[in-house]
Amino acid sequence: MTLAATRSGALVGIEGLPVDVEADIGSGLPAFNIVGLPDASVQEARERVRAAIRNTGFEFPLRRITVNLAPADVRKEGPLYDLAIAVAVLVASGQVTDRFSDTALFGELSLDGSLRHIPGVLPFVAMCAARGIGSVVVPVEDVAEARSVGGVRVHGLDSLRQVGEPFESWPETPLPEPSEAGGVILEAHDLATVQGQEHVKRAMEVAAAGGHNLLMQGPPGSGKTLLARALPGLLAPLTPAESIEVAKVYSVAGLLNRDRPLMRERPFRSPHHTISHAGLVGGGSHIRPGEVSLAHRGVLFLDEFPEFGATALEALREPLESGSVTISRARGSVTFPARMLLVAAMNPCPCGYYGDSVRACTCPEATVTRYQRRVSGPLLDRIDLFIDVPRVEYKELTGEATGESSEAVRARVVEARERQAARFRGTSTVANAEMGPLDVRKHCQQQLEPAAQPLLAAAMQQLGLSARSFHRVLKVARTIADLAGSDPILTPHLAEAVQYRRRGAE
Repeated sequence: MTLAATRSGALVGIEGLPVDVEADIGSGLPAFNIVGLPDASVQEARERVRAAIRNTGFEFPLRRITVNLAPADVRKEGPLYDLAIAVAVLVASGQVTDRFSDTALFGELSLDGSLRHIPGVLPFVAMCAARGIGSVVVPVEDVAEARSVGGVRVHGLDSLRQVGEPFESWPETPLPEPSEAGGVILEAHDLATVQGQEHVKRAMEVAAAGGHNLLMQGPPGSGKTLLARALPGLLAPLTPAESIEVAKVYSVAGLLNRDRPLMRERPFRSPHHTISHAGLVGGGSHIRPGEVSLAHRGVLFLDEFPEFGATALEALREPLESGSVTISRARGSVTFPARMLLVAAMNPCPCGYYGDSVRACTCPEATVTRYQRRVSGPLLDRIDLFIDVPRVEYKELTGEATGESSEAVRARVVEARERQAARFRGTSTVANAEMGPLDVRKHCQQQLEPAAQPLLAAAMQQLGLSARSFHRVLKVARTIADLAGSDPILTPHLAEAVQYRRRGAE
């Protein structure tokens, strides 16, 4: 046989795309060419494959070898094709039996033929399961990640030498259900250890229950950062489907814990305010997910909110509205998921004490205005909850009274999320914050008691709410009603939702 084909894949965003690796060995002067829109790292596979074949006891054919990666209109990046190329060459040269028609191969080869870790294994295996490919071969260190997707036999190999052994002798790993896999436990501050700020804790509970964006404003030292870092302890655990979504993003980014690939707790990301536009929303020469995607189904905490670059802040508009971010380059576009809960914290002015009850602000009025305008109106319009965080008084700091624990609050949040899961069963919506206009009409406006209508009309007029803000108020009211265990939205629920908006924020 002088022609052989194996299977592999390419990454488009966080999804795998099947790639056929075809090898032809013909007559002519010795040559080794790879075609099919490969990048430089794929072209370098020629030297890795040649050395790996020789150093594992096989013979590299001294003939004209052409390898085609199909489809040819998709850019092929990275060293993940090494194993598939080497096996195709060995099959075409008759040194290995062709038994790979129902097997996809992924792995980087060392010069001695050993297999190395590659990023993106989980999306590749998910692609194989969706397309009915029976088995996958990955490096041994990537087996745990590959196991997290059911429906595919997973083989972990140490060396290229093993492909010449009988198929039955290859190690096969049992496949547990995704819900049985280990997770990552995040440490969070307990709300009971935070003195005072009860109204802020309540707003955080509402944000956690409905997935609503939150902005805290207050002087330095009032506890904004401490409260934000307590938020992960309030969030409901990831569902199995959400865990797979998050794991795909981290796998593509190369940040997945290889031993425990499926996360139980929601991610919490807190980038520094000097982060670049590409670092926040994704990009680079080889497009990779940014912080908004790494916070998918979790929390993105932006401390010192106005200090972030204007370009980076404005780039948040799309993910906050659509739950995804699309990065376009000359050679194509990539879309990453970005359905995160944004928590932002800021001082009211450069010195931090504008409006403080104890310490006088030293900033001119014009400076305060310029500082607050660093966050644009359209971006503020996408935030659901605005909370003032005043300084904590001496009596509160030294008092023995403690508030509710994070565990008690989390129990209510989980119960509210269960109500939402029942409400949106059979749809792609997960939380109240994700509702579209039709859902808002059905689950909010039609569930609003008649006595609350005058309050809603007055809020629309006096706060100057935009249509988007109007819907966001109703979504927050729906979440507050869920926390109270109420199907209809009552006047107190709407009143609490309205007070989380602020005049002039729109």
